Amino acid sequence: YGAKIRAPHALVMTFLFREGSLREKLKSIAQATYTHSRNLAYFVFTYKGLMALQSRLLGKKIPLHTFFAAFIGGWLVFGENNAINSQIIMYLLSRILFGLSRLAVEKGYVPQPKQDPFPLVAALLWGTVLWLFEYHRHTLQPSLQSSMTYLYDDSNVWHDISDFLIYSKRSTNK
Repeated sequence: YGAKIRAPHALVMTFLFREGSLREKLKSIAQATYTHSRNLAYFVFTYKGLMALQSRLLGKKIPLHTFFAAFIGGWLVFGENNAINSQIIMYLLSRILFGLSRLAVEKGYVPQPKQDPFPLVAALLWGTVLWLFEYHRHTLQPSLQSSMTYLYDDSNVWHDISDFLIYSKRSTNK
């Protein structure tokens, strides 16, 4: 599953934003795919192993077991701050916030909105990310910085259609 998810992403991001030879780019894609796949496999093995152990020791499964097993797995497998883990954690964070928001409404902790809050959330997020990009760029995750630089800075100058189809930025020696 990790290879299925990471390989296409790494391929696109590498060819859009990385400098280097074809060999270096392919090595980078393979390394990112391997790391993502390995980490997911280690996590699933750790989580399922700890769940089985807890269930066997206590004779039943309780909700706290899930949190504990995932907490330990997350600490051991995803605790290192690197590019792959960072992207996975950001992916999870966004989906967790959506899930917790829905759960809060479902449980009655937050009233059901009268109107769909999605347009307001989208506007707040885009306003915030562009403000961060323009004034505090260094605080954004590197691949987001690269994408936004391509979209908002590099697009100010273009030579021909290949700038948008092949190159993310012309090298200075061309």
